[in-house]
Amino acid sequence: MVQYLAKRIGRSVLTLFIIVTLVFCLLRLMPVEGYFANYEKMSEAQIQAGLQAMGLLDPLPVQVGRFWKNALHGDLGVSHIYKVNAPVTQILAQKLPISVQMGVLAMLLSLVLGIPLGLVMGQYKGRWPDKLGTALIVLIQAVPAAVYFLYIQMYGTAAVGVGLLFNAANWRYWVLPVCSMSLANLAFYAMWLRRYMVDESNKDYVRLARAKGVCGRDIALHHVFRNAMVPLVQYIPSAFLNTVVGSIYIESLYSIPGMGGLLVTCVQRHDNTMVQGIVLLYACVGIVGLILGDILMVLIDPRINFGRKEGGR
Repeated sequence: MVQYLAKRIGRSVLTLFIIVTLVFCLLRLMPVEGYFANYEKMSEAQIQAGLQAMGLLDPLPVQVGRFWKNALHGDLGVSHIYKVNAPVTQILAQKLPISVQMGVLAMLLSLVLGIPLGLVMGQYKGRWPDKLGTALIVLIQAVPAAVYFLYIQMYGTAAVGVGLLFNAANWRYWVLPVCSMSLANLAFYAMWLRRYMVDESNKDYVRLARAKGVCGRDIALHHVFRNAMVPLVQYIPSAFLNTVVGSIYIESLYSIPGMGGLLVTCVQRHDNTMVQGIVLLYACVGIVGLILGDILMVLIDPRINFGRKEGGR
């Protein structure tokens, strides 16, 4: 496992370097307006002087080396458009915590509700608990998210007793956005856990346990459920990232000052330095999520051996 993680981390670092370097180089092909807040009012001489001061007239390999040297020291540059002359790390440090907190709460809620729902559906396949759960999943996945998000806000604000402007200091303002963000993952976990449990229930070891007279509840909880969770946990860290990144609509709906929509806004406003920092952050979190997914699989099922050679039996 240690050897596998070392190789995986090495590959991940290389992948991170390639992705961010590629984005850095592509941004250098973009118009230079993204480096000046008042570009329209500047003369050509002022523009060239500004580019020279920022080192953007140096050869591209020199710029790439300087970027990575500064990044390793925690310096991602300054924003030129989104928040003029503000360090990128400072902007991210202000917005990231609230998105992470909301993402963690939404993931916990989806796990607490989705996994028991999938367990019950798998255990009572074809019966009324399974049919009710299936109806809920179909409703969540078939109806556009924007529709039920609006209904949750419309009727939930009055029920919870909150206003439309988000207040992080009051826990009531967290209820509706967290519930809204958890619905997609809730349906995902319930649907796939139910499917994996049905597949496991038809395997030989389950038939053998039943033939030996083992209680059906014990088979479902101690054997079928455990094996069904192995392929599912691999996606939990990545799903957390998607919850944080995919909260654009939720954060705009409740006026939450988080990461949702920040990348889109910076791309639209051509703030190249901000785009570099956000891409680096998302790439790091995504790669870490994939590695944590493998670790969770091993913790649940110690039989998995990533150290085995590829193609080995």
